[in-house]
Amino acid sequence: MSTLMRAPRECGSWFWDLDEVAAPGLASALVVASKMTELLRRHELLTPHRLEYDWYVLDSGGVGITTSLALTVPLEDPRLPERVLSSRPAGYPDAEVDDVHVVGAGAWIDAEGKPHLEPRLVDLSVSPAPVGLSAEISVHHDIWGWFDFSGRPHPDVHQHNAPRLAAALQEINSMLGVKGEPGEVTYFGFATELGIGTPDALDDGSGPDVTDKL
Repeated sequence: MSTLMRAPRECGSWFWDLDEVAAPGLASALVVASKMTELLRRHELLTPHRLEYDWYVLDSGGVGITTSLALTVPLEDPRLPERVLSSRPAGYPDAEVDDVHVVGAGAWIDAEGKPHLEPRLVDLSVSPAPVGLSAEISVHHDIWGWFDFSGRPHPDVHQHNAPRLAAALQEINSMLGVKGEPGEVTYFGFATELGIGTPDALDDGSGPDVTDKL
């Protein structure tokens, strides 16, 4: 059972517009996803277990069907794009794959330095859209920030986890040749270039308490 609270919206996210560095399409998207996942895996932030993706029909929109495909072959396997396409809903022969989400688990480290495995610690998605490839990473837990969700500082947890995320984001930027753009601010936090920003502290040194929305 999870020991972390997960926010319903991201605490921070990063977006990469890959239009000028990678071709659009499913095969290209899976190659990018494989390379990004490998860097996240090196930092024990994401070990992939399955792919999840919706389907849409051009000029008609989403069909309301989500497919979950177990990763019985590596992400870089050249047969994977065909496996994904073979899971197309039978009632929609013209359907195309929407954003591809790489779902897995990662390790976070508590204040005492003990690692714990957490489902969906880091979320990664890649869009194979014909208008241009893009990718996004998001995080939904408080371990990356200076304050926990209750507004209490937890410097040891922050020090054990935030540098790992920062290193992975920096390596992904270098690998892709594109800097990730911080996403929008949410109730639960905001991203900086390589991590989660620290909000202004109150007079007692605490941060915002966001547990009312959890």
